[in-house]
Formats: sequence, C-alpha cells, structure tokens
Amino acid sequence: MLRLDLAQLARAGSAQLEAAVPANDPLWDDSEVTFSGPVEVRLRASYAGSGEVVVRGRLEADLRQECRRCLEPVAGRLETEVTMTFIPGEFEGVEDDGEVRLFDPGSGEIDLREPVREEVLLAIDPYVVCSPECKGLCPGCGANLNEGSCDCTWKEADPRWDVLRKLREE
Repeated sequence: MLRLDLAQLARAGSAQLEAAVPANDPLWDDSEVTFSGPVEVRLRASYAGSGEVVVRGRLEADLRQECRRCLEPVAGRLETEVTMTFIPGEFEGVEDDGEVRLFDPGSGEIDLREPVREEVLLAIDPYVVCSPECKGLCPGCGANLNEGSCDCTWKEADPRWDVLRKLREE
C-alpha cells in the first residue's frame, strides 16, 4: 500500500502514490491517536542528485482528541505538507536520523509506512483545548468546572513554598 517501487521510479523519473490508511490499521497501534476516518496520503517521489529519493506530499486526516483541560472530546483536522529524503544505505558516514532516511537499493522498493507514521504523529497538536475559555477539572474532586462550580474546599499547599512561608511569618 505505502511502498514505492524503485524500478517504476527509475523508468518514469517520478511516481505518484495515493493511499487511504484506515483508522484501525496496525500502523497506528501504540500511537494514542484516534482517527475519525482514514488518513489520506498523497505523495510524489523523484530521484535527486546521486541516488537520493525525495518524497513530497500531503497528509490529511480527521482526528478525535481529548481537551487537555477538561478531557471532553474534541474533533480536529490534520493537514500537513511533508518532505522526506531517502539515501541509499551504501553511503558511508550517513546515519538514519529522521531527517534523512536510509533505504536498501537492492530491495527494489522503499517502505513508506513508518516514515508516514512518524510525519503524522509529529504533525498532531498534543495540546488541544475545547475552547480558550475552558476551565478544566477541579484538582480535588474532578468535577468539570465548565458545567458549574464544585463544593470542593480542597486546597493543598505546595511544599516547595514552605521555606518562603516561614520567612514571611518571621
């Protein structure tokens, strides 16, 4: 599905790759991300320079996330442009560091699943809020403060301030 055929790329000079990775695909396991539908992948690959393969394109998906303050569900949209560079593994001194990825030219293909997964996960905003005015949850009883106040009188002093409190008392 997300495999780039190097022979076809060599013949044509460039290759289009379009796919819809399902929300329940094992690719997303252990990512703690929930998609509302498939992740749309539109990529164009071409050779550049001395054997490098450059893949550019767009990734789009509808997300279901939790507000970081009140934990209510929040619908979101991922739309990102990506550029990935792959270098044949025979180059000396080059390491697969995320910016430049290595591939085995003898395999005849480049598996794009893991690089696409990385790009999607890096593009997702981890700090989503349902609204800028979200009051979050009460730290004592856990009540959603957007739905009303709680009767909680929970107040715990931060022990890191104890030294300053003692100075103020003197």
